Amino acid sequence: KSSSLVSGFVLQTNFKLLTCAGVLCCLIWNGFAQQGGSDCIKANAKSCGECIQAGPNCGWCKKTDFLQEGEPTSARCDDLAALKSKGCPMEDIENPRGSKQLLENREVTNRKKGAAEKLKPEAITQIQPQKLSLHLRVGEPQTFSLTFKRAEDYPIDLYYLMDLSYSMKDDLENVKSLGTALMLEMEKITSDFRIGFGSFVEKTVMPYISTTPAKLRNPCTGDQNCTSPFSYKNVLSLTSEGNKFNELVGKQHISGNLDSPEGGFDAIMQVAVCGEQIGWRNVTRLLVFSTDAGFHFAGDGKLGGIVLPNDGKCHLENNVYTMSHYYDYPSIAHLVQKLSENNIQTIFAVTEEFQAVYKELKNLIPKSAVGTLSSNSSNVIQLIIDAYNSLSSEVILENTKLPKGVTISYKSFCKNGVNGTQEDGRKCSNISIGDEVTFEINITANECPKKEQNETIKIKPLGFTEEVEINLQFICECQCQSEGEPNSPACHAGNGTFECGACRCNEGRIGRLCECSTDEVNSEDMDAYCRRENSTEICSNNGECICGQCVCKKRENTNEVYSGKYCECDNFNCDRSNGLICGGNGICKCRVCECFPNFTGSACDCSLDTTPCMASNGQICNGRGTCECGTCNCTDPKFQGPTCETCQTCLGVCTEHKDCIQCRAFDKGEKKETCSQECMYFNMTRVDSREKLPQPNQPDPLSHCKEKDVDDCWFYFTYSVNSNGEAHVHVVETPECPSGPDIIPIVAGVVAGIVLIGLALLLIWKLLMIIHDRREFAKFEKEKMNAKWDTGENPIYKSAVTTVVNPKYEGK
Repeated sequence: KSSSLVSGFVLQTNFKLLTCAGVLCCLIWNGFAQQGGSDCIKANAKSCGECIQAGPNCGWCKKTDFLQEGEPTSARCDDLAALKSKGCPMEDIENPRGSKQLLENREVTNRKKGAAEKLKPEAITQIQPQKLSLHLRVGEPQTFSLTFKRAEDYPIDLYYLMDLSYSMKDDLENVKSLGTALMLEMEKITSDFRIGFGSFVEKTVMPYISTTPAKLRNPCTGDQNCTSPFSYKNVLSLTSEGNKFNELVGKQHISGNLDSPEGGFDAIMQVAVCGEQIGWRNVTRLLVFSTDAGFHFAGDGKLGGIVLPNDGKCHLENNVYTMSHYYDYPSIAHLVQKLSENNIQTIFAVTEEFQAVYKELKNLIPKSAVGTLSSNSSNVIQLIIDAYNSLSSEVILENTKLPKGVTISYKSFCKNGVNGTQEDGRKCSNISIGDEVTFEINITANECPKKEQNETIKIKPLGFTEEVEINLQFICECQCQSEGEPNSPACHAGNGTFECGACRCNEGRIGRLCECSTDEVNSEDMDAYCRRENSTEICSNNGECICGQCVCKKRENTNEVYSGKYCECDNFNCDRSNGLICGGNGICKCRVCECFPNFTGSACDCSLDTTPCMASNGQICNGRGTCECGTCNCTDPKFQGPTCETCQTCLGVCTEHKDCIQCRAFDKGEKKETCSQECMYFNMTRVDSREKLPQPNQPDPLSHCKEKDVDDCWFYFTYSVNSNGEAHVHVVETPECPSGPDIIPIVAGVVAGIVLIGLALLLIWKLLMIIHDRREFAKFEKEKMNAKWDTGENPIYKSAVTTVVNPKYEGK
């Protein structure tokens, strides 16, 4: 019976666990539905376009008869799963998705230095793709991959911009032979190299230079022969002839100025914006800025009375900057903008004294480097090579200004498994020639542009002329809106456009079918149509009366909905069980629970499933009760428990039936005289041995028993009840009786025990005596050793001589 009780308990426990799991799943599903549908419903969308802009998971049901009575048009907009659960077919749900389309996708160029083919710079591809189109839906990111590969033997244009103030006199001598020497070094990197040269000093106004006629002719002191001061001069446009560079630079002379900072920013601006005069190509552009002094920047021109901000335009006449006295120095931010726009990478070759200043400037100018120039510029070639390798080993992506509401994020996949996110996602370092790196770019529209026009943005690596052009097209309307019928008869005689299953009313018209004008909204006659019979409440105080029809209001919890002609119904005021509406086992419709199959009751809390009531013998409530709402109601007062199998006052199966089995099987026991009247309620089968008794794996519940008879013999039997309620007993025909005791071994054992105990006691006594004697002997030996006698003196002898000392005796 104990095994039966355990089985019933396990069965009931499993059922409760399954029920709890089901309820938990319902709660989780409802939570997700509420979370997903909340933004869609709260958007209060009046059209399909407004709906899809509410979030990427929002859809619009265009089914004409989708809305229940009293529901507003905005109820067509909801989470996709919620729309489907409300009965909107998938083909009637408008849910446009974003997409991407590659418009130009040339593979990156693979070629080796010294290859037979000589490609034009515009034919070399280092970035892929080149052009694509993205269709963006609000809140839904579009992702694409951008690949960059440094092409080998890529052309380089290098422009050397040098400070020709007097302190750079010794530097000029070393630069005069720079052209051919640099050509030889750059041939190791590229076969297509061009070099140019420009120089600068300072603005030609006080207090930057002395304006006395003599100083204008020769600003240097003593017998030094210096050229007149100037702001910026383009000495040599970019050329592949190194000898021409040496020739023209060799003709240059040092000039001078008064203050320490130089006007280098004016020169950098002109080099950046005067592309035609300088001769820049769409290749790698390097600007080497060589000086041993600081720089003037925006605002310093006020010292010379120059207040007009630099306009960032080219003002070269005969290769000389002519507006230095008119425009102020450019700001650092202005320089950064122009250098970036023209893809120019800057190398600052400055002396040790100004390293700290130009390193701070480098941090503000992307794709720039700083090198330490020796006092006479003797190391300038190695400086340029090192700086170029540093600049070209890093690729940094930048994008043009983003339209309002558009965001972009980068993730880089660089060499050796190095990945970057956020700002580090824009760049990869330690790139060698021929290395290929990939960027994952996410573009998200968070709102639609007001004019719904397309936008274009560009992404390019800093310092490179190649770029990716991205055309952004915004999904702000549904396809069904273009199929709308203006002035449709379905919208109250043409008072609106019927689109996407609903009417979009013309100006001055309102109502679900545009049936009212705005002048009729507050009419008392209209309010009468929104009152229930014998009621003064308009729309049951749960909505507004618009055009004589109730439009039910929304609740903060978007899963709770008012409905009905007078908004008298809702789906959240039904009876609850375990804190759940309809116990989680039904749907609340108009304040009444509609239960799922196998559930009933006002709160759907009564289960019709009898599985929890099934007892271990296969009977419902053990045949001693009725199953009500999945729980046994025991009709026999002696039985209790989840399946009416527990009886605290009942004997066990074995004890209950042993007397009857004893009288029928062995004709003895307490019921021997009344056996034929009281013990004929079961069938009995005799077996030879215990092994032949039925085993527990049979279909009917079985109890194995072992009981004592009146002769203190053990007899074995089994008791089982089949599905028809018939009891059957199998009993072993021969009881196991205990045999009488054997006297001789018992007596022999007692005698042997007494003898052995006596011998053991004697041995213990003898052992204790030996230990005691040895301790006494040891003690005697120790005392004997401690007794030391002086054999030369009689211990009882006393001397006869007595010595007395006179205390007054002074020894005189």
